[in-house]
Amino acid sequence: MNPTRRTVLLAGAAAALVPPLPASAAPKAATATPPYASYWYPDSLPSGTPGTGITWRSLKAWRAADDTDLAFNTASVPLAPRFTPTPANATARSGQARIQSLVSFGPTSGNPSQGSATADYYTLTHWAYMDELVFWGGSSGEGLILAPNAPIVDAAHRHGVPVLGTIFLPPTAYGGQLQWTRDLVQKDSSGHYPLAAQLVAVAAAYGFDGWFVNAETGGGNAALGADMLGFVTELKSLAAARGQRVTWYDAMTVNGTVSWQGALDSQNQAFFQAADDMFVDFRWSAGTLASSGQRAQQLGRSRYELWAGVDVESNGSNTSVSWDAIVPSTKAHVTSIGFYRPEWTRNHLPASRTPADFHAADDRFWTGRSLDPSQPDASDPWRAPAVSVADRSTVSAVPFASVFNTGHGLRWYEDGAVTSDTPWNHLGLQDRLPSRRWVVRTEGERPAVSFDFAEAWRGGSSVLVDGELDEPATVELYATRLPITVDTVVELTHRIDAGAVNVELAVATAEPSAPGVTPPYSYLPVNSVNRRQGAAVKSVNGWQTVTVPLTGLSGTLHAIAVRLTATDGPVRWRLGGLAVRDTVDTPAAPSGLRITAASGGDLRLAWNPPPGAVRHYTLHRLLPDGTRRFLGATGQHAYFISGLQPEQGEQAARLELRAVGELYTTSAPVTVTHTW
Repeated sequence: MNPTRRTVLLAGAAAALVPPLPASAAPKAATATPPYASYWYPDSLPSGTPGTGITWRSLKAWRAADDTDLAFNTASVPLAPRFTPTPANATARSGQARIQSLVSFGPTSGNPSQGSATADYYTLTHWAYMDELVFWGGSSGEGLILAPNAPIVDAAHRHGVPVLGTIFLPPTAYGGQLQWTRDLVQKDSSGHYPLAAQLVAVAAAYGFDGWFVNAETGGGNAALGADMLGFVTELKSLAAARGQRVTWYDAMTVNGTVSWQGALDSQNQAFFQAADDMFVDFRWSAGTLASSGQRAQQLGRSRYELWAGVDVESNGSNTSVSWDAIVPSTKAHVTSIGFYRPEWTRNHLPASRTPADFHAADDRFWTGRSLDPSQPDASDPWRAPAVSVADRSTVSAVPFASVFNTGHGLRWYEDGAVTSDTPWNHLGLQDRLPSRRWVVRTEGERPAVSFDFAEAWRGGSSVLVDGELDEPATVELYATRLPITVDTVVELTHRIDAGAVNVELAVATAEPSAPGVTPPYSYLPVNSVNRRQGAAVKSVNGWQTVTVPLTGLSGTLHAIAVRLTATDGPVRWRLGGLAVRDTVDTPAAPSGLRITAASGGDLRLAWNPPPGAVRHYTLHRLLPDGTRRFLGATGQHAYFISGLQPEQGEQAARLELRAVGELYTTSAPVTVTHTW
């Protein structure tokens, strides 16, 4: 990256899963330390002593068997396939510009493997517009090679987005040492690049999708440039064999020097050809992007394999961008877009920021000033991704369920009741979320629609619709490709906080006739005032779960929405859960729950997964009075608990683990006790 525009702050990482041991083969260790995301130097380490909380590691020396945080860091969700529905507006295009995001989620060192006890986190949710996420970061004093941590990979994969780790060789002004570049591209006696193989092994073990190579340390020569080209060529070859990707950053040139081109040209063309795509430095102009796209096509490559860098770290959606140079509205897009540090949507807010503050800023960034991708604001100087790029969806198989969990919250809810009042974040628990936020079709005043954190059915958030509703309003939720059978039903869990409203399920079995056109919905009554024959209703803690059969419908479900008609306004209505299913399956229980390390109230736990699909696992503490307190959840087969304290008169803490299925059904518990 341009060193005059860089804040080198962050990083993170992950690890892989080793075969589980039976409980009898897992002796309890003396000390339970928190697991963190992984980071490395290529081979040689800096001189001196690492700072507090920093561990210097050599990637060349990494072995899965020696990685004590392996089970905490491996991703658990495979990369989901995606489809492109008919765009929500006439300006968004499929098959043209794509979006890559370089995001710094946390510090290089001390980045928790499985979330933390705060809701203040960059919980990215607009995956539908993104094609590649780069886990950005690194620093000369901590580590240069960063593997994405598991929660981020799990959330991205659930939405069909590949995630790349970062190889960052910093400018000398930021402590870069040319020896680290030489370490990375070293050859063995057979002429191969051992660190290329090591990088591919790490990504395969940890479950992410490849590497972003950013070589910015100056002082090299043509020989080093040739070695780097050979390294990238071998890295891509090995990566492709494992289904991984390699992105090259426009910094080092073929002669080994660092010179940001702001274009695809003769100085970096060989690296582009060796990689899957290239991030074009911010120095681009309309002319250089146009020539770069032409050059890519002359090479037999797609012009959309070039990411035109857009630096939004400082100003976010207030950034002035020559959008017509990248995504003109009247002709074909020129290249793709590479956002550098879109976590501005969180970072620019005051320290008192709330989850709602963050999501408001993030919706503005990705959707635009109108906050409705079906109605872009043509006068908005920020050309939000939803204006130009068609959204994608992964909702293509039954069963499908969502409790609209964004991956953070102020409390944890189960069946509408608070089971922990501790703020939290864990992106791996994020649901597949509505991709078009928020399309509202009404002839009247548009209500406000948002994720809300004051109440939830499960997890930490629900969808809140708040407004007069002077005319019926259809709030679109999911673009889908779900097969309909005679047994298919849709479940909605909702509640009314103010006013009175008639709720209908809107479903479409075909695509809209053109971009921006309303899907051909059929409307099925939901609430008990006007319930469809055959629908079942269950009330718990003020929430109603209504099961609506899709009687008379066949084929494929293409869209799901709700239509709200106020009978007494203004209205505050919440949607807490949605499911589409043919049958109800309950996961089997995990086994072998064990404490693998303990230090007072700090515990490391591990278990064996059950057969069959599991969405995640929840961990509770059974208190002496018989109540259950939520401790945490994860998709991995290991978990770290911090700071447990004995309850009054308690001799041992009893912990319960459950597997949670796609429909949020839960297994029987398995238990373990920790003696005080």
